[in-house]
Amino acid sequence: MLIIPAIDLLDAKVVRLKKGDMKDYKIYSDDPVSAAAEFQKMGVKRLHIVDLDGAKKGESVNFDVIERIVRHTDMEVEVGGGIRTFERVEAYFALGVKYVILGTTAVKDIPLTKKIASAYPGRVILGMDARNGILSAEGWYEDSSLTVEDFISEYKNTPFESVIYTDILRDGMLQGINIEKTGELAAKIPFGVIASGGLKSKDDVYALQKIENIKGCIVGKAFYEGLIDIKELLEEEIFNA
Repeated sequence: MLIIPAIDLLDAKVVRLKKGDMKDYKIYSDDPVSAAAEFQKMGVKRLHIVDLDGAKKGESVNFDVIERIVRHTDMEVEVGGGIRTFERVEAYFALGVKYVILGTTAVKDIPLTKKIASAYPGRVILGMDARNGILSAEGWYEDSSLTVEDFISEYKNTPFESVIYTDILRDGMLQGINIEKTGELAAKIPFGVIASGGLKSKDDVYALQKIENIKGCIVGKAFYEGLIDIKELLEEEIFNA
């Protein structure tokens, strides 16, 4: 199972939000490139980057910061936030980004999402951000009419690399991940699931590792607050495959 640390970018700084609220955040670093380099030193293989400004604005804002991270590290980078067009996907891939995450686009433009995923099989990640079982969009400001089950049914034959399932109400709250719900979803989804939202301890990580079809977990605030030692986890064989 992959341990995937998160770098969320707001005004070119590394931050963590609470429940996706862009007014309620904490700055952890004003040097995202150095933060990424530290993760590489720990042995991290994949890095999760979200352009929060982009998610809110509907277009990439921190592209130059992400470019510097990609050029100064050797990790596989997955990027989400504000990716709304085929051209932006192509620009990120040209930059050296390994995977793009489609969240709002996947909710609002199903044909475009399928077109992008089909053009780049195995390089597009489905972002499934849910609040009480309902999919959210536009940087989590807007709830859709789609349920998680609708989403799974619609995209079951689409060649995604994986799906990132985020429980919005737990994100950044250090309440512990929703193991039961994540396990239920993993059993229904035809591609690997990356769990996100609320991870608070190594116990959460070990519990996820035991669930079939869980490909990885995103570690954010729990790392920045010193509750999870990523370097220590990566020394274990089960998290270094």
